[in-house]
Amino acid sequence: MNIKEYVDREMLAIDVANILAGDLKTALLTQDQVTFVVPGGTTPGPIFDILCAADLDWSRVKIMLSDERWVPSDHARSNAKLLAERLLVERASAAQFVPFYVDEMTSEDGAAAVSAQIADTLPISVLVLGMGADMHTASLFPNAIGLEAALANNANALCAIQAQGQEPRVTLSGPALNGALSKHLVIFGDDKRAALKATAGLSVHEAPISAVTSGMTIHWAA
Repeated sequence: MNIKEYVDREMLAIDVANILAGDLKTALLTQDQVTFVVPGGTTPGPIFDILCAADLDWSRVKIMLSDERWVPSDHARSNAKLLAERLLVERASAAQFVPFYVDEMTSEDGAAAVSAQIADTLPISVLVLGMGADMHTASLFPNAIGLEAALANNANALCAIQAQGQEPRVTLSGPALNGALSKHLVIFGDDKRAALKATAGLSVHEAPISAVTSGMTIHWAA
């Protein structure tokens, strides 16, 4: 892992947005279409606000979430709603968004259906992830129902997962995330820096983030 430290979160957002734009431009030089995977939550919002104006051929970019709550895209807890408001605007509005939620399907059936649809978009060209203090990333939560299947070498691209006390979710699998050609992790705060350090002594089921950190650049600010 390569850890980059920033003086504050604003500088991190500016630098990471520029790095991602550069990675996408580089990928577009050799690929007709590139796959860009991003997290939900509040952390990436300021990055999206800058990145959406980047001057690149967004029409050849497919954007997917790393994971999604199994709720419609207009639901307040939908990660797709964040993207619609903060990334899929300005120049980036020309990108193609690939939703995961399928109306009137369970998360298990929907994950299987979407996995077949996105198989040809792999490997991921550029990946951005976040991490919780519990060392989860995407919806790969420690000890969640479905975690073992989502980390298996033969896992589908998209897997259903159920963490305790939360609504059903779907997540890109460990192999799909780890196979990305360019990988970035954005974390804030001393607690997450300490959690990342603690992964060294834990199994992948206790610290799922460790399934995807090989060759990854970590961007950190207090």
